[in-house]
Amino acid sequence: MGTVGYLLDTHTFLWVAHDDSRLSETAKKAIKSKNAVIYVSAVSAYEIMNKHRIGKLPEYEYIAENYFDIFSELGADELPVSMRHAHFAGKFEWVHRDPFDRLLAAQAVIDDLTLITNDPVFQELSWVSVLW
Repeated sequence: MGTVGYLLDTHTFLWVAHDDSRLSETAKKAIKSKNAVIYVSAVSAYEIMNKHRIGKLPEYEYIAENYFDIFSELGADELPVSMRHAHFAGKFEWVHRDPFDRLLAAQAVIDDLTLITNDPVFQELSWVSVLW
C-alpha cells in the first residue's frame, strides 16, 4: 500500500496539538497511520498566529507560543503557499469567502491531498477530498 497525503485544516492541527476530544476517531487513525504523510499549511500558521495576536483562540495560547515545537513533534511536513495555490484559490467559484479556507482547498486539490476537517463548508466542493 502506498502513502496517502493528508492536509490538516487549522482546527484539526489545533485539536491534534491540544489532544481535543472533538477529533474524530477516523481522523486520529488517518493521522497515526504508517502510510500517512501529514502536511500543515503555512496558511494555518498564519491563521493561528493572527487570531492569537488579536485575542481570539485564548485557549490555544500554549500552541501559539510553542508552534514550531508542536509542529515538529507531530512529524508533519510544511506546505508552503505557492503562486499556483494563490491563483487557484482566488479564481474558483465558491460563495464562501474565507481566504484561509479557500487557500487550504486550493492546496488540497493542487497537491492531491485529502483535507482532514470537520468544517462542513468544504462539503460544498465536490472536487476536494475530505476526511473526518
